[in-house]
Amino acid sequence: MRVGITFDLRADYLAAGYTELETAEFDRPDTIEVIETALRHLGHEPERVGNIKELTAALVAGRRWDLVFNIAEGLRGFSREAQVPALLEAYQIPYTFSDPLTCAVALHKGMAKRIARDHDIPTPDFVIVEDVSDLRDVRLPFPLFAKPVAEGTGKGVGADSKVENAHELRQVCLRLLNTFREPVIVESFLPGREFTVGIVGTGLDAEVIGTVEVDLADGAEADVYSYYNKEYCEGLVRYVRVKNEPKLIAQVESVALRAWRCLGARDAGRIDVRLNGEGEPEFLEANPLAGLNPAHSDLPIICELYGIPYEELIRRILRSAERRMEQGEFPCGSRPVYAA
Repeated sequence: MRVGITFDLRADYLAAGYTELETAEFDRPDTIEVIETALRHLGHEPERVGNIKELTAALVAGRRWDLVFNIAEGLRGFSREAQVPALLEAYQIPYTFSDPLTCAVALHKGMAKRIARDHDIPTPDFVIVEDVSDLRDVRLPFPLFAKPVAEGTGKGVGADSKVENAHELRQVCLRLLNTFREPVIVESFLPGREFTVGIVGTGLDAEVIGTVEVDLADGAEADVYSYYNKEYCEGLVRYVRVKNEPKLIAQVESVALRAWRCLGARDAGRIDVRLNGEGEPEFLEANPLAGLNPAHSDLPIICELYGIPYEELIRRILRSAERRMEQGEFPCGSRPVYAA
């Protein structure tokens, strides 16, 4: 197949004057190179396309592909991850990963949690704060956890995200509202262990490929898988494959897989889960457009710990997309309904 690759290159945005924080979710050149190499080894003809503006220009110029391997994150708005999928659907071009609806819903953590809750998937109680006046509606017991409602890579999450009283909550909400210009999600803090679950496939074909515990090392910001901890994960985070607690891992993976299906996520990604005070797993958030840097991103790290080579991960992603193509899902019409 002729496979286009859409992506946001961090260096391009930094050169245009955007900050390190604004570009934290964007890709490094080696990520694009390794994806391109894997596609070529799998017998395909990869072609770099670039970000949404470059994709738009290419489409207007008449360029087309059998499939687009999409890892473009987008820059602005709750639906930024949905922009490239929506454009490709308008041109009836198949692509990897989730559709515009799932991308937009999953990015907005409050929307994703409402859907999970409607499917009886356990998730922490929460309140969406759009203005400091909304803090009067927060009646959840402390400690609480506050973060931007629609950011990834731990952006906005720091040592002060766990708050113990109303004063701390007001201060962190003010900081987040002013910095990110978007609502803050305030939820009950879960004191237990944190896991991230890698999933490949779509609907009833989706399966867990690995689960790791996120274990913070000495020197890491405590209690939180924060932006700082993620940015320097090589020295601050240990990703642990838990082998001696099969019952617990089965429970974690059940929550993750149910969340993946009820959100309509496709092809590959991650679900984050944390244990509550009773040791029971609860859904935190979904990442249907997971990072794919082989050394720095959680999904490839999970695969490495489970003995899945990087090229095999790319093959499974492509195979999931190809199955959807074979089933006539492209061009996109109605969304199939999957059991949670």
